Amino acid sequence: MYKTKRKGPVYELSLPKEWSGKTVDFILKNEWQLSKKMIHQWRMEKAVQVNGQSLSWQTPLQEGDVLHIPLFRYIGEAPAPAPSYLEIAILYEDDHLLVVDKPAGVKTHPNDEQENGSLLNAAAYHLQSAGDRSFIRHVHRLDEQTSGVVLFAKHEAAYTVLSRLLENRLIKRTYVAAVHGILRKAQGTINEPIGRDRHHPTKRRVSKSGQPALTRFEVLKHNKSRQLSIVKCQLATGRTHQIRVHFSAIGHPLVGDLLYGGKPIVHRQALHAAEIEIPHPFTGETLTCQSAVPDDIRSLFE
Repeated sequence: MYKTKRKGPVYELSLPKEWSGKTVDFILKNEWQLSKKMIHQWRMEKAVQVNGQSLSWQTPLQEGDVLHIPLFRYIGEAPAPAPSYLEIAILYEDDHLLVVDKPAGVKTHPNDEQENGSLLNAAAYHLQSAGDRSFIRHVHRLDEQTSGVVLFAKHEAAYTVLSRLLENRLIKRTYVAAVHGILRKAQGTINEPIGRDRHHPTKRRVSKSGQPALTRFEVLKHNKSRQLSIVKCQLATGRTHQIRVHFSAIGHPLVGDLLYGGKPIVHRQALHAAEIEIPHPFTGETLTCQSAVPDDIRSLFE
């Protein structure tokens, strides 16, 4: 875990041993992979200091050197989401990120600037209530009727780095689902490309011309009396409706998922984002946040 501190708009970092010998330029470009625009602006403004001085970005650093980086300075180019009150459960929060437990029936984000009532609007309200009106953005999303953990970034550098970690599958998300039928394999992989359904505006389907999609699953239990299987899933890709499409394609649609062939035993698809594991880029620790299966679908999993 790194030794860090926030001082207003500045992130103070005591250089960890594993970064000894590296340069400011290397850390910003390679360790964090920040945007070229952000790095260029900081360079022109001499905004990054080492031990209180504006040194060359090519100077090798030593363990214990103190970096001052304006991570929390809000540029304000992107419009902030309108704050809207919604009672939400915060699973974790620090200066860089926010993890929220999304209820089913709530959108992750609004579809336009006039819409509110989404989880993003609620996160903006939460920050504003704490006196922070700077920046908030979702790093990934869940379908409206899927519950569970959602990750938000609280400054622009965090959004860039966390999005990259997600793209490279270094942020691991675990889902649980109840599917129709008794899966015979204890574990397996569904590797089928997913594309749009030409006959339905919101539906996806397995398609040879679609994007690569890979779902790994493990059967947690069977409910033979109800002819259900409870599965744990991890995504190697993040396609829209991926878990729902893949299990429907192999003949085991999610319970309650009417769009993909599930039966209305419950009022929504029985899919829950149960856990997220994040290698925190600004503290050096690994965060694990978990969400319990909510009451509306819990009986299926018991």
